[in-house]
Amino acid sequence: MTIRAPKPEDAAAVAALYNHYVLHSTASFETEPLDAEQMRSRLESATARLVCEREGAIVGFGYTHDWKERAAYRHTQEVTVYVAPDSTGLGIGRRLVERLVAECRTTECHALVACITADNEPSRRLFESIGFRRVSHFEQVGRKFGRWLDVVDYELLL
Repeated sequence: MTIRAPKPEDAAAVAALYNHYVLHSTASFETEPLDAEQMRSRLESATARLVCEREGAIVGFGYTHDWKERAAYRHTQEVTVYVAPDSTGLGIGRRLVERLVAECRTTECHALVACITADNEPSRRLFESIGFRRVSHFEQVGRKFGRWLDVVDYELLL
């Protein structure tokens, strides 16, 4: 397994991995798949970005981006990580989050926020195990697949 910065040509594979969650999961609140160009743009605008490659295939990715647009939030980033469904349980998510945290520590970032669907126990456990602390619980703020969904926010102060 190799964790590295994404290349522009990785965008299609990253989009395909992410689109699985868009179409089949409540882990993402998006409802329409992204194309390679949209994902390339998202990765290029990210503050920190990584992919995990295993046997020549992209099996995970993560990035941080501005949490909010207002100037006072400029030292806070939101962290996003997704792992291919057939590669969960291998420590990929942990390695991606830990590397993103380490990269953010070298910048002016002061706080990282992870916004997680409340019923996504694996993701919640991952962030808690790395030291993120739950700081909010929003009830029924999203609707997908005919269900109202809660969201919990986790924070790590750097």
